[in-house]
Order: sequence, then C-alpha cells, then structure tokens
Amino acid sequence: MPETDARPATLPDPRRWKALIFIGLAQLMVVLDATIVNIALPSAQRDLGISDGNRQWVITAYALAFGGLLLFGGRIADLWGRKRTFVVGLAGFALASALGGAAANTAMLLGARALQGVFGALLAPAALSLLAVTFTEAKERAKAFGIYGAIAGGGGAIGLILGGLLTEYMNWRWTFFVNVPFAIVAAVGAVLVIREPAEGRNRNRLDVPGVLLVTSGLVSLVYGFTRAESSGWTAASTLGLFVAAAVLLTAFVLVERRVKAPLLPLRVVLDRNRGGVYLSLGLAVIGMFGLFLFLTYYLQLVRGYSPVLTGVAFLPMVAGMITGSTQIGARLMTRVPARFLMAPGFLVASIGMLLLSNIGLDTSYPMLILPGLVLMGLGMGTAFMPAMSLATHGVQPRDAGVASAMVNTSQQVGGAIGTALLNTIAASATTSWLASHATAAAASSPAAAQALQFQGMVHGFTTAIWVSFGILVAASAIAFTLVNAGRPDAASASGAGAAKSDEVPVMAH
Repeated sequence: MPETDARPATLPDPRRWKALIFIGLAQLMVVLDATIVNIALPSAQRDLGISDGNRQWVITAYALAFGGLLLFGGRIADLWGRKRTFVVGLAGFALASALGGAAANTAMLLGARALQGVFGALLAPAALSLLAVTFTEAKERAKAFGIYGAIAGGGGAIGLILGGLLTEYMNWRWTFFVNVPFAIVAAVGAVLVIREPAEGRNRNRLDVPGVLLVTSGLVSLVYGFTRAESSGWTAASTLGLFVAAAVLLTAFVLVERRVKAPLLPLRVVLDRNRGGVYLSLGLAVIGMFGLFLFLTYYLQLVRGYSPVLTGVAFLPMVAGMITGSTQIGARLMTRVPARFLMAPGFLVASIGMLLLSNIGLDTSYPMLILPGLVLMGLGMGTAFMPAMSLATHGVQPRDAGVASAMVNTSQQVGGAIGTALLNTIAASATTSWLASHATAAAASSPAAAQALQFQGMVHGFTTAIWVSFGILVAASAIAFTLVNAGRPDAASASGAGAAKSDEVPVMAH
C-alpha cells in the first residue's frame, strides 16, 4: 500500500478533492456514532437486560477509551504515517461495530463500545491531520475545512435521525452494523486515492511515560464527572478521581518539558491561538452536547415525539450548521481574523440556547424550538470551521497528528464532561423542584402526578440549558480574547509544511 507521495510540496495532489470525500466519510462515521447509540439505548437495554446502573456505560465506555487515547492516536499517526493509521482505524472501528451489533450480553456490548473508542482514537486524528497536510493553499483549505466542519458539527444531529429510523423500523443492532459499510467504502477509497506527503513523519521513539500519564489522567477526569452523576460531587470516590486527574496531568506536563521526544510537544498547545481554539471549542461542545441530551429527552418524554420525529426535529440545526460552515465560515475565513468568526458564532449559538431555555410543557416547536435550533446551528457552524482550520494551520508536519488529536480531545472530553455535568445539574434541579412542589392532590391522581413529574423534568432541563448558555458565552469571550491571529496569508498559506520547530502558525497580523 503506497503511503507517501514524493511530488514537490509546491504541487497540490490532483486527487485531493476525491480524498476529502473519504476523509469526510470516516469523520461522519465517528461523529454519528457519538449520538446514534443514544436513540437505540432504551431498546438495547430491554433486549440485553442491562441494568439502569450499567446503561450509562454504553456511552461512557466509548467516551473513556476515545478521550483517553486520542493523544496517543495522534502520535501513532505521526509515527506510522497518517494514511496507514487511518486505514487501520477504519478496519478496527468496523470490527468493533460488528461485535457491538452482534452483542449477546451486557459485557460484550460494553467491550465492543470500548474497542470502538480505541480505534476511533486512531481514526479521528489521522483523518484531520490528513486534511491538514493535503490542503495547504488558503482558499482551498478554507473550502475543505468548511466541508469538514459541517460534517463534524452536523453529524451528531444526523446520528439522532439515523438512530431513530434504524431503531424504529429495523432493530437497535443496526445502529452498530451501519458503520461497517461506511468503514469499508472509506478504507477502499483511502487506499486508492489518498496520498500522504513524503515529508513530516515523526520517527522519534514513543514517549511511553507520557502515554501512560495523559491516558490515565484523562480517563480519571472523564470518569470523575461520570461518578459525580451517580455518587454526587462531594463523594470520596468523585473527589479522589478529580485529585488523581490533576496529579497525573500535572505530572504529564512536567514529563513533557523534559523528555527529548514528547508525546505532546508543548509548543503545540502553548501557542496562544491554538490554546484558545482548544479551550473555547471544548467549552462550546459541553454546551452543545447538553442541548442534544436534554432536547432529545424533552421531545420524546414530555412532548411524546417518536424516535424518528425527534431526529427530524433536529434537521434545522443540521441545515444551520452546514450553512454556517460552508457559506459563512468558509467564505470569510480568508478575509477576516478567526476570532471575528469564532466569538460571534459562539455568541449566536448562545442566543439560540437562551431561546430554548424557555421550553415548557406545551411549547410550540415552530415558534420557539425551531428558531433556537437554527441559531444554534448557524453559530456553531460558523465558529467550528475556522477553529478546526486554525488549530492545525502552520503546525509542523511532524506534529500534525498530535495537533489534530488535541482538537478531537477537546471535543470528546468536552462532550463527556458536558453530558455528566449537565445531567447532574438537571437531575438535582428536578429533585429539588419536585420536593418543593409535591402535593397530596398530585399523589392522589395519576394524571396529576405525571404532570408534576413532567414539570419537574422540564425545570431540570431549563436549569441545565441556562448553564449551557453561560458556558457558550464564556467560549465566545475566550475565543475573542485569546485567538488573535489574523486571516491566513493567501500567499504564504502553503508554507505550513515548512515551519521551523518553534515557529507559530504562519499568519498575517
């Protein structure tokens, strides 16, 4: 399998747009999987007899493996070669998905989900770094990252639609089996079409202490938020996990400063612009995942929507993301500084979230939910596209995999934290509201008791959505404050591959 292309760096690969199709397809598969299983989870729980205490592990097993191993996956991509890592990740993800679809018991399903996370951690950074080294000319890069950003932003909502269709009309197992044809097509296309530039391999020895420290640190952090959901924030187990995460991640930073070939070269994250992108993107994803979670439950449980109708209800958000990414972000990225897209984008999304904080038992979808979703989509699409491009722009080719992995790490860890954090806030608010509003009349009438339960549930959702609103405002402020790079210099954007070891991204200030 040819892995590199020895053509001069000044000549673009003539098959680069075909390559984008298969890179985008792989990214869509990974992003879909983050939400498609949510819709199928109640059916899978009934079929396999999964206990209420274990059902969260269907989501958490994937998040822990994926979030914990992303930096390792990015480093492997730089070491093995991005194309090879991409194809191996696709093959492994397809195998794990097939095992999940064929699961006969809880243990088999949880093992398959963890295995999906492992291979997803190889696949996601390899896909983004291939995109970064394939498209180096400013206008083409803007268009390619616009398409990629639309896939990354809208794929989660598409997963809700597809999950609803497969669960309602076929079987929950098809939410796993559907990944197999995606992976086969993407892998065959990658072998035939994708060419990786010959330069840019990082053949230094693998930083094993760094791998162990960052993986265990991230797993402890994500697991800590998950434990907080079930055990409470002040439980000894929760606090112990947070302390362990802080110690392990601090040790990781100290080790990375001293080793010759670090897993995460600190120059990648200490650059002001990339650091601002990672932080603001992670916060934004916390808010967005909260919306997916609560609006899905609200539409199905409170409003009585079917799984398919719930997925269709998210379509305007998908359309908004695609429009914001390809028609606003991509067109303006080479004309205005990134922060003038990211900060307003996150702010527009926060306004959409603010609208959705007004949901009630009989809220009109066209009058309130629809405009809220459209604003969320437009804002996120506009912000995601320049964020993903800036996070990898100007980085050394040998660091492209790790820089790409950090984008995915900020999103994956943000999503896992957001799900646990906001779910805990919503559950606590619901419990408090029900305790203060319980009445004898409600207890005597099943209909009144159910109405009271729904009111408490909606109160919990709106409380968490308010927190999401605040998080998105903070993401906007961080993007505006930290991201100070100008628009990419169209004349020199192709110089990304020639940056020196400590050089910041090639930007026109």
